[in-house]
Amino acid sequence: MRTPSTGREILLEADAGKIYRDRDTGETLEVVGKVIPLAPSSSRLPWAVENLRFCEWCDQLAQKDLNDCPTCGRRMGPVAAHSD
Repeated sequence: MRTPSTGREILLEADAGKIYRDRDTGETLEVVGKVIPLAPSSSRLPWAVENLRFCEWCDQLAQKDLNDCPTCGRRMGPVAAHSD
């Protein structure tokens, strides 16, 4: 949520329909983004750039150690080997 006049942003668990106000200015906070929970995954890798790849079917990110895409459920191809 963001305070319109100052641009200060906060992240909080909000209830639908409730009005939240900035503690300093008293302005109504505006919603600028929503954090959605990730689907359960059988991967043990953290969501970090070095551990992710794109599913060739749905173009969504998935951890490299998964065989099936957690978004579309289709089998992903093998991870390309890089030579350093």
